[in-house]
Amino acid sequence: MIEFILERLATIFSISYLRYILFAGIAYFVFYIWKKRAFFDKKIQSKFPNREMILSEIKNSTWSLFIFALFGVGVALLNKNGYTQIYTDFYQYSIAYFVFSVLALIVIHDTYFYWMHRAIHHKSIYRYVHRVHHISTNPTPWASFSFHPLEAVLEVGILLVFVFILPLHPIAILLWLLFMTFMNVLGHLGFELFWSGFTNGTITKWANTSVHHNMHHKYVNANYGLYFNFWDRIMGTNHKNYTQEFEDVKTKEQSAISLLID
Repeated sequence: MIEFILERLATIFSISYLRYILFAGIAYFVFYIWKKRAFFDKKIQSKFPNREMILSEIKNSTWSLFIFALFGVGVALLNKNGYTQIYTDFYQYSIAYFVFSVLALIVIHDTYFYWMHRAIHHKSIYRYVHRVHHISTNPTPWASFSFHPLEAVLEVGILLVFVFILPLHPIAILLWLLFMTFMNVLGHLGFELFWSGFTNGTITKWANTSVHHNMHHKYVNANYGLYFNFWDRIMGTNHKNYTQEFEDVKTKEQSAISLLID
């Protein structure tokens, strides 16, 4: 049993950390080093975080991913003893169900995150659980998993719910994790890649942007959503200047392009 636990812990942590290093590392290398000048007009906050802040984000993310791995071992043990609904025969359920399960993971997670996120912003909880993440007032991709250990437990806790209530293939879980990591890195990127008018588009306004989450780090008490902008719009928790700040970034970008053309 000990061998099983240690083997699963090493495997899950290694895969999780590799995913973090690849997604956050590539984003950081491209936007903060290699193409720093080329993409500067897309920078949300003009100032770049210092080395100490980046190292802190990496350290906190490392601990969070270790906690995630511990939960992964827990899921592996539960599954080994037949307590989960994880299935390994891809054709046990239809392809349509497989697609549905991935989408369900994303939508349910987005809802869970919004309400959990608002809860840990409560004044009696914030300083003990969520303040660590907000030390990064101008986050980089490395801040994607920069959580206090208690917040890391809350973040990954939804996985236990998923494996009990939904039949899930491991590939469906992997796709959700890849999507989650990508969106976390995008939210903490510090650069806005979407186009002017995105926050007012009939369809696109329901998706979150880098500006949206960057403003959450900057102003704290607004913009709680993860993947989508459903709950923030429904509950009126978008920052009142969200669209304006988004367009300000785009205006700066267009001004830079005009100067290059002229």
